Formats: sequence, C-alpha cells, structure tokens
Amino acid sequence: MHTVQQILNNKKINDIWHITPDATVYDAIQMMADRKAGALLVMQGATLKGIISERDYAREIILKSRSSKDTRVEEIMSTKVISVASSESVDASLGVMTEHHIRHLPIVDDERVVGMVSLGDLVKDIISDQQSTIEHLENYIRS
Repeated sequence: MHTVQQILNNKKINDIWHITPDATVYDAIQMMADRKAGALLVMQGATLKGIISERDYAREIILKSRSSKDTRVEEIMSTKVISVASSESVDASLGVMTEHHIRHLPIVDDERVVGMVSLGDLVKDIISDQQSTIEHLENYIRS
C-alpha cells in the first residue's frame, strides 16, 4: 500500500500553495483559480493557521452577501485543520477525509507542512494500484 509521501513525490508540483491570514478572500480565490486548486493552506511563516476552500467562500461570502475584497482570509478560514503524517497510508488518509467530509488534506510531519493531497490524488492512486493488480492477475492467468 502506498503512503501519501509517495503521492507527494509523484506530484509534478512540489510547491506548498498557501496564503497569509491577512490576505483578502478575493486574493485567495484568485490564487485558487490561477492554480486550478480547490483549497489553499493558510500560513503565517512556516506555521499552519488554517485552510480556505471554495466551500468556505461559497458559504461565508456568497451566501452571506459579503465582499470578498473587504473580507480577510482569517475571517472565514477553517481553523480546525485535519492533517496526516507523510507516512500515513493512502487508504487511511482516504478514511480520514471521508470521516471528516473534507476534500483536501494537509500533510504535516513534526509540525512542519510538507504538502497537501486532494481526494482526487488519493482516488487516482487507488485506481492506478488496482489497475496494476488487474494486469498482474491477467498475466498470471495467461501464463
């Protein structure tokens, strides 16, 4: 079984996309759009302060008729961040995401953010692993 570290190693982008708590929500949404991402980590220096997602934007800005240019990230970000260590298995990480109804999972080792995976990253890895198993079984049957 793969670990989330293996997924991070295979990602083409090694940057940890983040924004500061005092940035505007507009800037956060613009950054997400530019990077085609659904969430950003909120960091003050190397310290993880929270996470902001498109879901936060929809619920806290759009539905409450607030201005994204006048609202700071810290006002709407989720501060109870669920994370796993890079040594965690893909299956266990998927379980964490399912249990907490989240789509983005920060990877934190010794209080240091080392990356983030999405639900799509995990599902893609599981499908790839299953496809490999199917191919091995087909080859075994043929021989």
